[in-house]
Amino acid sequence: FFPAPPPCRRRPRHPLRRRLSPGIAATADSPSSSAGAGSRPRVVVTRERGKNSKLVDALHKHGISCLELPLIEHTKGPDLDKLPSILAVDDGFDWIVITSPEAGSVFLEAWKAAGTPDVQVGVVGTGTAGIFDKVMQGDGTLNVAFTPSKATGKVLASELPRIGNKKCRVLYPASAKASSEIEEGLSNRGFEVTRLNTYSTIPVSHVDEIILKEALCAPVVAVASPSAVRAWINLIREPESWTNSVACIGETTASAAKRLGLRKVFYPKHPGLEGWVASILEALRENDQL
Repeated sequence: FFPAPPPCRRRPRHPLRRRLSPGIAATADSPSSSAGAGSRPRVVVTRERGKNSKLVDALHKHGISCLELPLIEHTKGPDLDKLPSILAVDDGFDWIVITSPEAGSVFLEAWKAAGTPDVQVGVVGTGTAGIFDKVMQGDGTLNVAFTPSKATGKVLASELPRIGNKKCRVLYPASAKASSEIEEGLSNRGFEVTRLNTYSTIPVSHVDEIILKEALCAPVVAVASPSAVRAWINLIREPESWTNSVACIGETTASAAKRLGLRKVFYPKHPGLEGWVASILEALRENDQL
């Protein structure tokens, strides 16, 4: 069990069996932040280590102090090795559909290994599109040609353009844990969809108990995927006993949070960094922290 925390903190009802990991550490307050260096963090950022900087920087501009507690890590998917060969051999795909920054990063590595063939990409939103910015500037063989009116898989599947009167072929490199919403939506519209599970997510193997205690005290936890929500639930054990807020990157993640029992759930109508920050600020206001 943890030692008794100060009165301002709540202690979980169950012992936390996570061991101390030297690889997990708090994000230091930015010197430009208006929050004092000794102030308690108000937002917990939970993406994989090294991928929280944009959100942290955006929150620091509002004087918000953060704590980094990665909840998930990415692993190789069962179909990853197939992707380069398919891209190198099969040039008949009308669209490559990418629905997350991680899916985009994994795809780019395979695309380069395949010799950078000509491809036309549809992305779920501007955040995912940003993964391709450098490649778009330096090589004309990859074209990001479609973004839906709303950054969700359902809307992407309903709006992806058909090309001519032929049966459009779509290659969908995805997380092994992603739902079947996109391929079902496209198939119902007559698209021929090839899905490859190129990566997956797992909870981090170790969590620093000291940082976790700080995280449990923070008024807002920011999460970017249903997998991160599930990992957080596993840490707090009893979601009904944790009464602070969770700020989700989008509607899909928020729906998972509500299904898993979290009560104070905030999310933007239009997913992306700007909307996510706005939802975090709204959650802080609700908790009288802003």
